[in-house]
Amino acid sequence: MLQFSSFQSSSFVAIDFETANHARNSACAVALVRVEEDRITQRACHLIRPPGKEFLFSHIHGITWSQVAHEATFGEIWPSLSRMLHGIQFLAAHNAPFDRAVLEACCRTYGFSPPPIPFLCTVQLARKRWNIRPTKLPDVCRHLGISLNHHDAASDAQACAQIVMEAGKAEC
Repeated sequence: MLQFSSFQSSSFVAIDFETANHARNSACAVALVRVEEDRITQRACHLIRPPGKEFLFSHIHGITWSQVAHEATFGEIWPSLSRMLHGIQFLAAHNAPFDRAVLEACCRTYGFSPPPIPFLCTVQLARKRWNIRPTKLPDVCRHLGISLNHHDAASDAQACAQIVMEAGKAEC
């Protein structure tokens, strides 16, 4: 995991996954937000058809099997999404161990090597930079005045990118 003191926000991608169930390879949504020189330059968000039909977390994110049954799998979308990672310094995620585990499990499931890019955890970043507790994404966003539709992958990834950018401003 990338340490807070060693990050520079010049080029990174914020990533967020929503999963269908407890299996780490059950991603049913993914969003990526690319930031270069403190400016969002690219966004991508996809619903994903996970390997199985079991949906335990629909009550959290609102995504159901019927919504993703005809969507592409992670294996079908990853080749184009992974292009967004070219040349970045790190991936950022709120509760990065979760998103990293989902990314790695999905990559393994579909025969891809996980990207060898360090992760920055914005939970840890918020604790160290602003001493925010609790550090759930809505709490951090409220503290920083960032708009959030929690558990919407696109909104969560956007918020994560903004947290990193705000921390970079505070560092100056």
